Amino acid sequence: QRNVILFLLTCLMLCGLLSYASVADQWRAGNGRSAEERKRRPADPPVLPAPRKAEDLPGLLPQKPQRHLRRGPPNLQIRAPGEGSEDRRQDDTKWRDEAVGGARREGSTRRTVVSWRGAVIEPQPGTQLPSREAEAPPRPSSQAPRIQNQAASPNERQRAVIDAFRHAWAGYRKFAWGHDELKPVSRSFSEWFGLGLTLIDALDTMWILGLKKEFEEARKWVSKKLRFQKDVDVNLFESTIRILGGLLSAYHLSGDDLFLKKAEDFGNRLMPAFQTPSKIPYSDVNIGTGAAHPPRWTSDSTVAEVTSIQLEFRELSRLTGNKKFQEAAEEVTRRVHSLPGKKDGLVPMFIDTHSGRFTHPGVFTLGARADSYYEYLLKQWVQGGKQEPQLLEDYLEAIEGIRRHLLRRSEPGKLAFVGELAHGRFSAKMDHLVCFLPGTLALGAHHGLPADHMALARALMDTCYQMNRQMETGLSPEIVHFNLYPQNDRKDVQVKPADRHNLLRPETVESLFYLHRLTGDPKYQDWGWEILQSFNAYTRVPSGGYSSISNVQDPLNPQPRDKMESFFLGETLKYLYLLFSDAPSLLSLDAYVFNTEAHPLPIWAPPDGA
Repeated sequence: QRNVILFLLTCLMLCGLLSYASVADQWRAGNGRSAEERKRRPADPPVLPAPRKAEDLPGLLPQKPQRHLRRGPPNLQIRAPGEGSEDRRQDDTKWRDEAVGGARREGSTRRTVVSWRGAVIEPQPGTQLPSREAEAPPRPSSQAPRIQNQAASPNERQRAVIDAFRHAWAGYRKFAWGHDELKPVSRSFSEWFGLGLTLIDALDTMWILGLKKEFEEARKWVSKKLRFQKDVDVNLFESTIRILGGLLSAYHLSGDDLFLKKAEDFGNRLMPAFQTPSKIPYSDVNIGTGAAHPPRWTSDSTVAEVTSIQLEFRELSRLTGNKKFQEAAEEVTRRVHSLPGKKDGLVPMFIDTHSGRFTHPGVFTLGARADSYYEYLLKQWVQGGKQEPQLLEDYLEAIEGIRRHLLRRSEPGKLAFVGELAHGRFSAKMDHLVCFLPGTLALGAHHGLPADHMALARALMDTCYQMNRQMETGLSPEIVHFNLYPQNDRKDVQVKPADRHNLLRPETVESLFYLHRLTGDPKYQDWGWEILQSFNAYTRVPSGGYSSISNVQDPLNPQPRDKMESFFLGETLKYLYLLFSDAPSLLSLDAYVFNTEAHPLPIWAPPDGA
């Protein structure tokens, strides 16, 4: 028995010694990894410095003095950035609590949905038959304008935009650095593609605003951290206009080859999306594996998605000399051009990737899923030096189709608006997204299209302003319905409870930029100034960033949604800064065309007579 006991004790001691050695090794290895990880991990970004004085801020071109007229909706309480900081600190907890509660309510009623430029849309599956092919447009000139960046002092309103950008950027740097989007109320972030979406979308905005320090810091992240070899699905359209467009624009403005190399790498990874029986691309592609596929709920792609990637793919081919990008994108344009199912140039919202035919025929809108199709018809024609008549013909036909089938006037104010048509039945519904149209019409008139396009642009611009002006916060809801019949107690603009959110969208200020740039009328600057002040009053989060809100009709409780879309920095603030400039040579519309994410790309050849 003694020997047995001694044997067992010896075994226990040996096991103890072996376990100790193993644990010690793991502890040493773990400490080593932690040290190494600490070396690799970027330090928390410092808090942004206070905005510099106007004379210290580099701009692009000298500005004329501005008039500072103030207009605003009744009872609109405007707080300038930086004022009432104590009140903002006290409000911060309330904002976070509201956002968390809203997220819980949203989660309890979630359904299968599709995102369209930040909007939530119900899926509508369906299919149809094969397409025909049309002739290819002529090849572009290989010349592009040289990019100049000259120092200047921004004016007072532009400095207010710079302050807004710095505040938004401070929140992103502190709470969401390197991630896709800031959740400003909860001081966290959300991922969509995991590719630093906000950072890339904002690169050219920082350059235009003269924020060189911030630009260089973002450039360093792109160089060191942005890697596309990852197993993640991206939406072809959204990633093209935001990431590919953002990188190409940053390359043109800065001349830095880093951005072009990243753009070419990313463009190559998007190409598998075009490998379909019809050449109409799938909506999604995995940039790591190359696997492309339609949405889970249908084999359809959205018409606007497949026809609003051409500016970027064409420019990538021109810069790299590799024609595959341009050829794939233009093949889509040719096939859509020849399809039956249009109505006087208006297109349905869906197209089947197998058959190449439109699906859900008879439904026509200039809102979600169709909007940028019309925009890119004109802009491709401008980009190519007005050498592709097929694009112009399709655009002009579509504008006449809009006049004939979708254009109406409201009561009692006789506001011109663009509604929707479903199987011959008109709906007085207009998305805020449609407010891109005044700017597009004005751009066409500038490039020689009929003068009545500018008249329509002005009328629709007034309407888009009223969509903001008639709301208690001074901010437009996502969707409005117009009153068609005279009634004493009804305004022109009606809003349903489900539609009264604001996502910090750019379309109104985008069109204000075009209208001011091309008419010189200062009222468009004044209208934009009102909207900027409303953003500051109702969406600015004290700790950094701006949040979309759920109720534009309640100035006391706009209900923050805890999300700052990347397009707020990429588009909204950029267009506001350009709107407040009186220098037409600042990103001249004779030298650049803006993609649908506000990234300027060069026009290949000068316009006729230039």
